[in-house]
Amino acid sequence: MAEPNQKRRWLILAICCLSLFLVSMDNTIVNLALPAIQRDFGARVSSLQWTIDAYSLVVASLLMLSGSTADRVGRRRVFQTGLAVFTLGSLLCSIAPSVTLLIVFRMVQAVGGSMLNPVAMSIVTNTFTDARERAKAIGIWAGVFGVSMALGPVIGGALVDTVGWRAIFWINVPIGVAALVLAAVFVPESKASRARRVDPVGQALIFVILGVLTYGIIEAPRAGWLSVQTLGCFAIALIALIILVPYEKRREEPLIDPRFFTSAPFSGATLIAVSSFACMGGFLFLNAIYLQNVRGFSPLHAGLLTLPTAAMIFGLAPVAGRIVAGWGPRLPLMTGGAGILVSGLLLTRLSADTSLGYLILTYLVFGIGFGMVNPPITNTAVSGMPREQAGVAAAVASTSRQVGGALGVAVLGAVVTSRVQGPIQTGFAQASHVAWWIMAGCGIAVVTLGFATTGHWARRTAARFVHEEQVAVSTR
Repeated sequence: MAEPNQKRRWLILAICCLSLFLVSMDNTIVNLALPAIQRDFGARVSSLQWTIDAYSLVVASLLMLSGSTADRVGRRRVFQTGLAVFTLGSLLCSIAPSVTLLIVFRMVQAVGGSMLNPVAMSIVTNTFTDARERAKAIGIWAGVFGVSMALGPVIGGALVDTVGWRAIFWINVPIGVAALVLAAVFVPESKASRARRVDPVGQALIFVILGVLTYGIIEAPRAGWLSVQTLGCFAIALIALIILVPYEKRREEPLIDPRFFTSAPFSGATLIAVSSFACMGGFLFLNAIYLQNVRGFSPLHAGLLTLPTAAMIFGLAPVAGRIVAGWGPRLPLMTGGAGILVSGLLLTRLSADTSLGYLILTYLVFGIGFGMVNPPITNTAVSGMPREQAGVAAAVASTSRQVGGALGVAVLGAVVTSRVQGPIQTGFAQASHVAWWIMAGCGIAVVTLGFATTGHWARRTAARFVHEEQVAVSTR
């Protein structure tokens, strides 16, 4: 097939960005709708956690499988399948008669979502073969993510206020159908010259590790942290991990090669992604409950109050990208970690009547932190890998983001639920302090990892891993 002309290339980018906008905005909107969902179904906080985490865990578990499947059977075909499944899942969520079925339908959404962003990015990188054009296209991609973060709370708040929480899923249907039709007409099919083989055992073990661990954490406040159920979940997750590592080491084409983690930049980027996105996931989840259930703000008002965070994330993403290009990832990573640390410390003073000025300041600081730390993650992961493994490194970084978000909702939500005493209006703010201390600790971890994994020692471990890979390839 002939290479698309310039006009066609930018149209393909627009179609791929439409899917990014759809998925990214959906995540933000759902957080804002949680209090309304809770009221309609009389749901427990743990059910609200599962409404978010069921989606994140399925996406995290399937991202790498979806990417390799797209390389094998065709990127456009998998992209269209993802759009169809995501749109169907959204429609089912909008008519869910119970919170249990809403969670199930969110998982259907997630199966489709796992086929969208990574496959769309693969389509973009294969469409824009010129390095300068590709950099511009990826910059636009990042900008669309920022726009979705900014518009999501406002659109979501307005929909929940005027129509109801089901409207946040209805809005996905026409956008998904439009993207599906446009992809069929304008996006060319492409495949990898050599696709990675499927690793069903590794895939199953990752499902077990993420699912069982998250279930144990979310249900711990009800079952007890030292109960047989909770400790059993943690033990099963640990056993699955112990089985996974040696199994993946023996495979010629593993789902995730444990040897990757001998590269300090790659390991650091993975841990930074988990830590920072855990803060983001926990922050959005707890903040939605605090602003609406404790402070009594409407969904629209709550969405408007989070705009400072979205504005900082949107505005600082290109700044962080330019700093990484000119001076490397250390400065934005450490600055981002410091922002998360300071915002966590500020939130430890949260009360049921904290002034709006103080909240806005805190949201600004958190936005600065997250806005600086997110862009360098993929760059840091890829810099610690051989060039031919760059796609796998980027996929692991994306998976780490999803895992972090899920763990943030699970852990921070669980520790707050365990400590709430009395009505949520009076007990939530005080109970949340321990969660904000955990967030501050994650900020310290990001600062430390940002410094340790971007220096000379870290680069030596990456160079050693690259050399070992080259030797291994030459001897096969």
